[in-house]
Amino acid sequence: MDWLAPVDIYCERVGTAFWAEPWNAWSNLAFIAAAIWGGLTARRLGVTHWVAWLLIVLAGLIGIGSFLFHTFANTWSALADVVPIWTFVATFVLAGMRYIGGMTPARVAGVSLAVVVGAVLIARLAMGEGSAAPAGPDPLNGSAQYAPALLALATFAFLTWRWTHPAAPWLLAATAVFVLSLVLRTIDRDLCDAVPLGTHFLWHALNGLMIGLLLQMLLRTGGLRPAR
Repeated sequence: MDWLAPVDIYCERVGTAFWAEPWNAWSNLAFIAAAIWGGLTARRLGVTHWVAWLLIVLAGLIGIGSFLFHTFANTWSALADVVPIWTFVATFVLAGMRYIGGMTPARVAGVSLAVVVGAVLIARLAMGEGSAAPAGPDPLNGSAQYAPALLALATFAFLTWRWTHPAAPWLLAATAVFVLSLVLRTIDRDLCDAVPLGTHFLWHALNGLMIGLLLQMLLRTGGLRPAR
């Protein structure tokens, strides 16, 4: 694998310069903001649970990894982009099953391997975007890789709504934001002629909001606060 092979798959990039995608790069501050929001909430609520802080750190790493990808735009930075994303997804799914779904640690452990393997396979699919040579037209512009994440989020939202769990409003809002962000990611390439800036930066902004909502949900309703 050529780790320095250039990647050019977004409307905004029209050259090879480091700042060829300024909007796509700086919009990753949304993930940093989500991490800061989560950290401040955790401090205020006295949440010290390692899972909560792992997710907060991963939210920040998503922003850093995506920033690297949209500046260096090559194969190694594509890996730096996808690893934090799918680590966050896998960790959140397991945390949701344990602290929102109420599954026992033994049952969570029983599905952990499948979740990790699935995340790795999806990350490998995402790495296909790092190829310098296009494999052919994709009507979804690579967004199909996020279908499992959307399915998991929608499932959590539906179940918590059925259970009248206090997490439901947060999860329903996060699901709606994620659907909109996926649409904007998908149409980015198709709008290049009409909108040279593209819409990928809005994918970042909305996903930062979505992750912020998920962190707030877990911190406020996941039973991670210390007993008083």
